[in-house]
Amino acid sequence: PGLHIFSIALALEVSVGKTNTVTALNNSNILLPCAFTTCIGFQDLVFTWYFNSTELIYHGKIKNKATEPTLIWHNPRVEFVGSTTKKDNNISIVLNGVEFSDAGKYTCHVKNPKERNAQHNATIFLTVVHKMVETDNTVTLIIVGVVGGLIGLLILFMLIKRVVLFIIKKTQDGKKECLVSSSGNDNTENGLAGSKAEQKAPPKA
Repeated sequence: PGLHIFSIALALEVSVGKTNTVTALNNSNILLPCAFTTCIGFQDLVFTWYFNSTELIYHGKIKNKATEPTLIWHNPRVEFVGSTTKKDNNISIVLNGVEFSDAGKYTCHVKNPKERNAQHNATIFLTVVHKMVETDNTVTLIIVGVVGGLIGLLILFMLIKRVVLFIIKKTQDGKKECLVSSSGNDNTENGLAGSKAEQKAPPKA
């Protein structure tokens, strides 16, 4: 198990970035990104780019970390734009003058003899369009506006409700105080039963 974990740590990895799809405008130039990583370095590393798994469009070799790739063969429309002497081992290419027939799968393949000829690849899919379509956010903005408006109305309704309940409570408390006060005054002035006025005893015969 220990040897197995060690072999995984040294494994060669190839990546085309966060997304494996790109869209290009017809007759434009498009970048096809690719980079590789290896924990123990590389020696006489070979990398190739394939179109639709079978058509070779770029073939290069890198002697070591201190040297840039050496071109072995490439399609005239393909240009190497990467660098392997920097931190990221970038072996990206640019496809010039993109045509609709260029749409398809592009595979970046790497072989590192220093890792017992370890091999790995990554794939990116190219779509070619006549014109770029702008994303229409009108519907999204309308939905956000409506939801925001409803939330605002709900908050306003809750505030109004609290104010109304507060006013009603204060009004009811005021009426109770007035009733108690007026009841006490009437009993005292009129000398009714239960009032504080003193009642005189009837005269004796």
